[in-house]
Amino acid sequence: MGPGDFNFLQEMLKRESGLVLTEEKSYLLESRLIPVARKLSLNGIEELVVRAKNGTSPEVKKAIIEAMTTNESFFFRDIKPFDIFREATLPYYLDARQNTRKIKIWCAAASSGQEPYSLAMILNELGPKIAGWNVDILGTDISTDILDKAINGLYTQFEVQRGLPVQNLVKYFDKEDEHWRVKSELRSMVKYREFNLLDSFATLGQFDIVFCRNVLIYFDQETKAQILARIAECMPPDGLLFLGGAETVLGISNLFQPIPKLRGVYEVASKESGPSAFMEHPAVAAFAS
Repeated sequence: MGPGDFNFLQEMLKRESGLVLTEEKSYLLESRLIPVARKLSLNGIEELVVRAKNGTSPEVKKAIIEAMTTNESFFFRDIKPFDIFREATLPYYLDARQNTRKIKIWCAAASSGQEPYSLAMILNELGPKIAGWNVDILGTDISTDILDKAINGLYTQFEVQRGLPVQNLVKYFDKEDEHWRVKSELRSMVKYREFNLLDSFATLGQFDIVFCRNVLIYFDQETKAQILARIAECMPPDGLLFLGGAETVLGISNLFQPIPKLRGVYEVASKESGPSAFMEHPAVAAFAS
């Protein structure tokens, strides 16, 4: 692949998805796009680029973007955020939303669904505590292929072995030949839709909790700031944002502020001084102590 083809792909991916592809990561093009070329019966990446350039095959451009933006996921990834969700976040919102009895959660870049299903398992474990509550989980991703996998909830033995406690496997999955499928009751707790983080958020609505983990690392500073600003607009004053362990808002956006001792968790920034209502909640204080 010549420098011209690389530059075309680099610019197209940045424009269409926000993905910043540096030269040191050019190896990803071959590992991810050669299978795409084979699937489309094309003679390698060069022909793939030709088809994408002439604009007559929109499915080729879509296939390239989906292949390059699909990221690995597994159940209860980096377990700490899920502990925070269970032990601190949910107790706070169950008290703070007593009047409406509604909680809305968004998993941005949900990939193949392991993150939203992990949250659904935690919610289900609350049993009677959330009886009569309306808890919505929305999972979005730019890739329709990966969303189809999430919607179907069908995983390999290898995938369910990564991070999923055996008791959860037995309780929430059915064995189907060599695969495991999420039970219909759990799948019904999550809704999925195609969404590009570069697009307007106007159609999404408001969310109390947003998981946008291991996504911002693929964008440049300006794009990160724009996405964080749009997320902030979708959240109430006590909204919470979960980012990946290698991500931060510091030096990028002043619309969120980190929560002491809860790494990777940020609240909507307030002009008021002193601890927020979330930080003062007994469950949060106990977890952070």
